Amino acid sequence: MFEKVKALLMEELQIDESLITPNAELSADLGINSIELADLVLICEEQYDIVIEDESLSSFITVGDVVNYLEENC
Repeated sequence: MFEKVKALLMEELQIDESLITPNAELSADLGINSIELADLVLICEEQYDIVIEDESLSSFITVGDVVNYLEENC
């Protein structure tokens, strides 16, 4: 799942591959703002046919958090 999320970040948000690690913080390390996070969530919802509740977004601090969420809910 990490590789899938990594590919999404690279393709959709043009983030450099070398920056994307499970411990990379979405905002601090990758520079993802709230609009880009919303875009990422929408893409994940479409790709995996799930609904990510707004309350869950606050737990998305690192790339690993997103990966863990998707692994648990897909």
